[in-house]
Amino acid sequence: MMNRNEARAQAQALVAQMTLEEKASQLRFDAPAIPRLGIPAYNWWNEALHGVARAGTATVFPQAIGLAAIFDEDFHGKVAEVISTEARAKYNGQSAEGDRDIYKGLTLWSPNINIFRDPRWGRGHETYGEDPYLTSRLGVRFIEGVQGEGKYIKAAACAKHFAVHSGPEAIRHEFDAQATPRDMEETYLPAFEAAVKEAHVEAVMGAYNRVNGEPACGSKTLLVDILREKWGFEGHVTSDCWAIADFHMHHMVTSTAPESAALAIKNGCDVNCGNTYLHLLQAYQEGLVTEDQITLAAERLFTTRYMLGLFADDCEYDRISYLENDTDEHDALALQAAEKSMVLLRNDGVLPLDETKIKTVAVIGPNADSKPALEGNYCGTSSRYVTFLEGIRAYCRERGIRVLYSQGCPLSTERTENLAQPGDRLAEARLCAKAADVVIACVGLDATLEGEEGDTGNQYFSGDKKDLQLPEPQRVLMQTLAKTGKPLVTVLAVGSSLNVPEGNAQVLAWYPGQAGGTALAEILFGRVSPSGKLPVTFYHDVADLPEFTDYHMENRTYRYYTGTPLYPFGFGLSYTTFAVENLRPAADHVTVTVTNTGAMDAETVVEVYVRDRTSKWSPVHPSLAGFARVALKAGEKREVTVKLNPNAFTVVNAAGERIRDGKVFDIHAGLSQPDARSVELMGQAPLHAEMTVE
Repeated sequence: MMNRNEARAQAQALVAQMTLEEKASQLRFDAPAIPRLGIPAYNWWNEALHGVARAGTATVFPQAIGLAAIFDEDFHGKVAEVISTEARAKYNGQSAEGDRDIYKGLTLWSPNINIFRDPRWGRGHETYGEDPYLTSRLGVRFIEGVQGEGKYIKAAACAKHFAVHSGPEAIRHEFDAQATPRDMEETYLPAFEAAVKEAHVEAVMGAYNRVNGEPACGSKTLLVDILREKWGFEGHVTSDCWAIADFHMHHMVTSTAPESAALAIKNGCDVNCGNTYLHLLQAYQEGLVTEDQITLAAERLFTTRYMLGLFADDCEYDRISYLENDTDEHDALALQAAEKSMVLLRNDGVLPLDETKIKTVAVIGPNADSKPALEGNYCGTSSRYVTFLEGIRAYCRERGIRVLYSQGCPLSTERTENLAQPGDRLAEARLCAKAADVVIACVGLDATLEGEEGDTGNQYFSGDKKDLQLPEPQRVLMQTLAKTGKPLVTVLAVGSSLNVPEGNAQVLAWYPGQAGGTALAEILFGRVSPSGKLPVTFYHDVADLPEFTDYHMENRTYRYYTGTPLYPFGFGLSYTTFAVENLRPAADHVTVTVTNTGAMDAETVVEVYVRDRTSKWSPVHPSLAGFARVALKAGEKREVTVKLNPNAFTVVNAAGERIRDGKVFDIHAGLSQPDARSVELMGQAPLHAEMTVE
């Protein structure tokens, strides 16, 4: 990859030719052209959470939380490589047409590696779940896949939101997230540290909230002491959008816009998403910032542009044609992702459906024929959407199976037609169910109900959830369908924990991307065995959890939760059975033998959990220390080696110091956590070994 010192030298030489006004102008997210220096306009704001977003046609992969459920670093890297290819394809084509608008640059503001610590948080489905190690591994591979291995950076990834941000959305602009040194080091910071030190992420985005009193986008502790000095970050920092204005408007840590701009730039925030840096020159005139501080920020930003090859004649990525966007191959990968991500939560034997015995299927529910149920937020526009209804219908049509459809109810309102009575589709839903051999209920949420403040129609909760239940009309629908007595398969399109009791079987589809309907049909009818695992804990009720605003990890996530979960982190059923034997632990890996003892080819995930048996600083439960996805044909046996987290044999004390404390560790390896609820649901316990580490 291009030497950063070389890129920095070129950036310094270019910035040295600019006036102070020109330098300041380049720190806006919508940096204007400087024609006299041959610098085109550049918009820093682009999104690519699970595909290139908000700029027209692109491949839409499963939402990030669904990609996390695959538990596969290598596959995750392939998805990221496709995303960066499409970003280049679109950038090359659009910039050649003179279109340098928002969402069309090569600085991709992804991944979101915040910890999904509370199921109420509306943006949780943008993350890789609740575990710091899983999040760090997937974050690193996403960044590496996006940035590439060429002479230049293929596209620049951005780790966000630094740091600690995970709701509530309604008060994020004024909220002070109080996190202990131990929780910072053990939970909130590891994924960001890995992004910087391992993946060499080119950008980091600050959060809206304060962290222990300091606004994140102007925090000396976060941006100077930790990010640059402790971790050695060399890229650029961007603010979240209009977050710097929050300094004086909501956090009240400054009094004026120039003061806010000065606080941010002095602590190393280089790009302002928003308009507060329009006040930089006034801040300079008031003596709040120096020209050197403005110059340094501009140099960092042009270093990134040089490393992207935007001023080069030999950038290999310039050859990527627009025809490399939205390809059949990318669609095939999106289908694989959807197949691998779906989680079988419950099954009394009704699944897989036997197509030789079924003549009529009823597909019912507000998410059955919904494109938003496929998308999640921060998505592109697919040219190839297959809704759940379309996927099931296409599968059944080839086999002579009749499909009946009813919306059943709207997503969250009482009636479908404005002049109708409440529940105006319930009778139709009952008719369909009674006439069918099996009912597939497609319910859940979409990004209009759970998502980012201001992006959702859920204004009262600003995108967050008030509880873990379906919206009331859907609860009535599910109760109505259950009363018909017909075999009922519940399909949940959702990005977070929900408690839906109805259904002989329950498939968690997440927001599965453009191929979601095809993948669902293949899983329902047994062409593909479900193999996803939960990257978050599913709880019974929010009453089981601490206050949403409490950022302490006590009684949060699988590592610290003291209750009995509905479905545990790491859980997911299969259509086949696997035997895990012969656990052999070592200092940096464990080896097990896995056999597919069933009659169906399938994939599964080997999970390894480690706990310091004697240290008072150990989490309540063993922590994920390694994982490996494995594909086995029926009857096949294979030795699987799982790499361990280098920090697996450490703990974090109250001062936030990572230390080696105890010498005796419990190692668990299997298809789930070793907790009693996972063992109950899986019908088998992980293997256990005791290991002494000097």
